[in-house]
Amino acid sequence: KLMTKKYFGTDGIRGAINSEYINGDMFFKFGLASGTYFKSQKKRKQIAIIAKDTRLSGYTLEPALVSGLASAGMHVYTLGPLPTNGLAMLTKKMNANLGIMITASHNQFYDNGLKLFGPDGLKLSDKIEKRIEKLIDTNISKHLTTPSVLGRVKRLEDANDNYINILKSNFPKDFSLKGLKIAIDCANGAGYKSGPKLLRSLGAKVFEFGTSPNGLNINNNCGSTFPNKIKWLVRKYKANLGISLDGDADRIIISDEKGTIIDGDQIIAML
Repeated sequence: KLMTKKYFGTDGIRGAINSEYINGDMFFKFGLASGTYFKSQKKRKQIAIIAKDTRLSGYTLEPALVSGLASAGMHVYTLGPLPTNGLAMLTKKMNANLGIMITASHNQFYDNGLKLFGPDGLKLSDKIEKRIEKLIDTNISKHLTTPSVLGRVKRLEDANDNYINILKSNFPKDFSLKGLKIAIDCANGAGYKSGPKLLRSLGAKVFEFGTSPNGLNINNNCGSTFPNKIKWLVRKYKANLGISLDGDADRIIISDEKGTIIDGDQIIAML
């Protein structure tokens, strides 16, 4: 029979901020349970890395999650705003046991949630998520670790640059976008730094939009759920290409030079 999960859906968990599961208390429990599960794997000192999108509520959920993980004895690196794909790649590159993205993807600012990644950079398996869920519902005091083996926490400032370098390493050394005009709408979300920076570093002339997050304007009349914006930008700047991302930058809508949205199946076929 299909094992249904209590907290995690097909792509992590998301909901209204300060609702039943999306609040500081629950995120502490998620962190403690995740840390407890990975510590039981007994490899070496376990590491979790955490990134987020630009939602205001990230400031309330991230510290709770960090506290839970460190209370279980896991070391934690916080990366700040970073695309979900960047978190997945860095989970693998940094040999972390767990990568956690705090995001509600393309939802409005009043939602938030989690996406979990394993050391292979892929989504955490259903089996592991089920085990973590079991631990969430057990007594907290059983899992709090002794003071001498609490986890340490460090903020890393160069996550976006590391992500950009990983992406650029996939291209030939002499690869260039010189002469190309690209419009990009970053949805005031997690890709607001690395999107324009990557394209500029490859020589493109970039017209950026949705790169002034204020915690409340993520996905608000911008980004991949509002493709009219990228169609308009392409025409306005006479760009060769338009790219529109969602709040955590793992979804893309592309417009051609005429302002026509390209079918997602065509993008996949091309790749």
